[in-house]
Amino acid sequence: MTTAGLIPFDRREGTIWLDGEFVDWKSARIHVLTHGLHYASCVYEGERVYDRKVFRLREHTDRLFRSAEVMDFAIPYPKEQIEAVTERLIAENGIVDGYVRPAAWRGSEMISTAARNSSIHVAVACWRWPSYFDPAARMEGIRMQTAVWRRPPPTSSPHEAKAAGHYMIATLSKHQAERNGYHDALLLDWRGQIAEATSANIFFAKGRTLHTPVPDCFLDGITRKAVIGLARQRGFEVVERAILPSEMVDFDECFITGTAAEVCPVRQIDDCRFRPGDTCKELIEAFSAAVTGEA
Repeated sequence: MTTAGLIPFDRREGTIWLDGEFVDWKSARIHVLTHGLHYASCVYEGERVYDRKVFRLREHTDRLFRSAEVMDFAIPYPKEQIEAVTERLIAENGIVDGYVRPAAWRGSEMISTAARNSSIHVAVACWRWPSYFDPAARMEGIRMQTAVWRRPPPTSSPHEAKAAGHYMIATLSKHQAERNGYHDALLLDWRGQIAEATSANIFFAKGRTLHTPVPDCFLDGITRKAVIGLARQRGFEVVERAILPSEMVDFDECFITGTAAEVCPVRQIDDCRFRPGDTCKELIEAFSAAVTGEA
């Protein structure tokens, strides 16, 4: 991700929607004893804006509400209001191509593991955001390193929720990868099978067949599902299955998908190398056409 010249997020200009009101960006504050900060009782979405419109907005909104339900709280606003707020913020902040971050969390009434009486807060922010990876790096493919941390079994974590607590090991893993000169990290699951990147799903290609892990302990991404649909429309066979790290040498190409990453080729994972080729190019072009309404 490009960070050079990035204005800190708490010092930006613009408008954020917080608990039913549009407020100045720098005035959007929460209390230091917020439960979501101390106990990770927070859910959120990452949404991409293309030409002033959010790609698959309703799918993101539905997932935000499902995540809150899984985390045992209810968002106190209807879906239609959250979406109307999003569209207004995009217009007021002058976003043509950018990123939207809605979030919901428990407040500061209780600081204990149980917090059933805490109020639920909701915010929506949006900003201009370029490609998650540098364009040059994206075209040649990124380098990834297998992380030490692993995705836990589904009995240990509600993986179907896009919840803040799930990203602790992602942050640790990406920091380690970046320290070692890589762009991102590959996470295995508790069984030692390939799971995902830190904030993206992963695919491998052999000819016109795509192989991708079954999302049984990690988030089934909206971009992942979109790319599977696009690939099948173009005659690719898509196989969702358990994939072991030892199988990586059998594949020709590899790429990751996500709201931020979009479709991003991978040229190396540890000592295994791939050559981004026709499959990556075709699916990048197909996804670009889909998000701009040309497909």
